[in-house]
Amino acid sequence: MKVWTKIHITDKNKDINTISNSLTNYLYGYGPILDIARKYNIDNKDMAALNNYTLNRIAGILMLYLANDNHRINDIVNKYNFNTDMIDEIIPEIEGYINKESK
Repeated sequence: MKVWTKIHITDKNKDINTISNSLTNYLYGYGPILDIARKYNIDNKDMAALNNYTLNRIAGILMLYLANDNHRINDIVNKYNFNTDMIDEIIPEIEGYINKESK
């Protein structure tokens, strides 16, 4: 059986810069973005711009989350809820999602 492990952002762990940087690295550290960068010869300056853009967006969402501003998060979700015909299926992939034997 798959279960979620619980992770909480505590008061001592609200360093938005560190968390945003870690999440950006989590998104781009491995996977197709590296292959795409090599395939299309995307240089380090452009990759840095992409990483910085992503980091800033994550930081903004994180600030809203920590402020419990669900209204503004909802506004973002509604504004950017585009048609996703090119995506077959969304399968959540999160570290911390673990297999646990059922008893």
